[in-house]
Amino acid sequence: MGRDEEGERGEADLAAGERVAQVGAATGEFHAPEAAPPAAASKPQQRGSGRGAFLVGAGILLSRVVGVIRQRVFAYFLGGGDAMDAFNAAFRIPNFLQNVFGEGALSASFIPVYARLLARDEDEEADRVAWAVFTLLALVVSVMVLAGVLASPLLINAIAMGFEGEKRDLTERLVRIFFPGAGLLVLSAWCLGVLNSHRRFFLSYTAPVVWNLALIAALAWAGWPVRETPTGNLDVWGRVAAYAAWGSVVGSALQFAVQLPTVLMLLRRARLSPRLADVHVRTVLRNFLPVFVSRGVVQISAFVDAWLASWLGTGAVAALGYAQSLYTLPVSLFGISVSAAELPEMSSAAAGEQSEVAEKLRGRLTAGLRQVALFIVPSAVALFTLGDVMVGALYQTGNFGRADTVYVWAVLAGSAVGLVPSTFGRLYSSTFYALHDTRTPLRFAVLHVALATVLGYLFALPLPPLLGIDQRWGTVGLTLSAGLAGWAELLLLRRRLNARIGRTGVASSFASKLWVSAAASAALAWGLRLLLGDVHPIFVAALVLTPYGLLYFGLTSLWGVPESRAVVGRFTRILRRRGV
Repeated sequence: MGRDEEGERGEADLAAGERVAQVGAATGEFHAPEAAPPAAASKPQQRGSGRGAFLVGAGILLSRVVGVIRQRVFAYFLGGGDAMDAFNAAFRIPNFLQNVFGEGALSASFIPVYARLLARDEDEEADRVAWAVFTLLALVVSVMVLAGVLASPLLINAIAMGFEGEKRDLTERLVRIFFPGAGLLVLSAWCLGVLNSHRRFFLSYTAPVVWNLALIAALAWAGWPVRETPTGNLDVWGRVAAYAAWGSVVGSALQFAVQLPTVLMLLRRARLSPRLADVHVRTVLRNFLPVFVSRGVVQISAFVDAWLASWLGTGAVAALGYAQSLYTLPVSLFGISVSAAELPEMSSAAAGEQSEVAEKLRGRLTAGLRQVALFIVPSAVALFTLGDVMVGALYQTGNFGRADTVYVWAVLAGSAVGLVPSTFGRLYSSTFYALHDTRTPLRFAVLHVALATVLGYLFALPLPPLLGIDQRWGTVGLTLSAGLAGWAELLLLRRRLNARIGRTGVASSFASKLWVSAAASAALAWGLRLLLGDVHPIFVAALVLTPYGLLYFGLTSLWGVPESRAVVGRFTRILRRRGV
């Protein structure tokens, strides 16, 4: 949708349910940005975020499906061996930069300023700000890539100090390869910021498909001739991993290239100038650093996990990577999709009359939390109770056996503890960013990482020997500790935001209906799992997960959850149109 088009809600808005706003005056001190003229501020508010969330979710779903295929190809060739450990450890570098820039600093600092200018019809100034940000990013990326390539031996100590010999050498080589692609992913994140502000969600979130395809092609081309080689042969599989890394660089360039034409159409004439004196550019930069540090701090937690896992034996880092691919699927589909669609809308709402801002933000936040909870609660229960079904269906092939499935499931169960706070926290942080408050999320993110680091060390290294279990099971403690720290961060974010705009969150009656429905559905699914016995993992997944999902939505609909009834109603209408 372009900036002059009035978005149609369509069927996607039904999934959002009723926009519930809690009444009452905001308490505490509220710092709102300068109010825009009513006519300018009202234009973006005419667009519903339900369609935006649907487009983001659809784009992410397509990208994640291809990503799961990518991981299955990795499982087939590299399994859980040393080459996969090295690849996953080295891949933390581009993943860190993409998450910090794309889903963090740029979104939180650039989009609120840029979207507000568009809402005020200051298109010319918006274009200048966008190009100034691109110019600054290009300069930073150039320095970053050069420094990263030169400093790769030092980076290994930060991400995988426990690696030794050939495994360490391979990781260092892969880091050098990954860095140019990481720089291109940062520029791709700038494209995402521009496109999201113009409500062009689908393209920016499907662009990673080409990155996945390039990586799959490189891995299959290099791995197929040596597929019978044991995974313990690091010389052979190290070369395959290097080809896959170069495929990642090519894919990063393609991901940037597919978005650029649309961005150039929206921004018209290019103006490559840093414009450091511009007040709007300085606002972006002022907000950028705290958010960059905030997101960076959260990502540092992932580095700490990988660093600790490097001491837990072969397969620990690989298991974290496989589990992360599954764990991030619901986070991306339901957490990022809603928060990404809400940030421009919240930013536009924050440009309105100060007396109305708190109520509007409460309404948007509450509706977003309910929408996210409907899908995240059953996802968390499924990952915890049925994780082996999912892991087996996706990864159990080639060099990835049943023992690997059980191991990754255990790691995934630990991650499930933090699924709800991780997704809810994104919406709360987006609300702070819309208010131009980037420091509050930063402070709580630092506490999150500190707590996760302390607990992660205790759970991963000293605890397994005390319990008399193999050290490799300490990987489960890493993901569990991150989840507990996520709950602490969410409670702090909620408490602080409640003091500024009034009470937020979902009602306990609503949450209890979701949890009870998910638990009952999981009990039925477990019964089916036991009845099926030893059959192919893909058939088990189809015959267990499908009834689980259907029963969950059936129970929540019978319980009168409006968001669930909207989903069921849309599904039944589709079936009727197809004559089913």
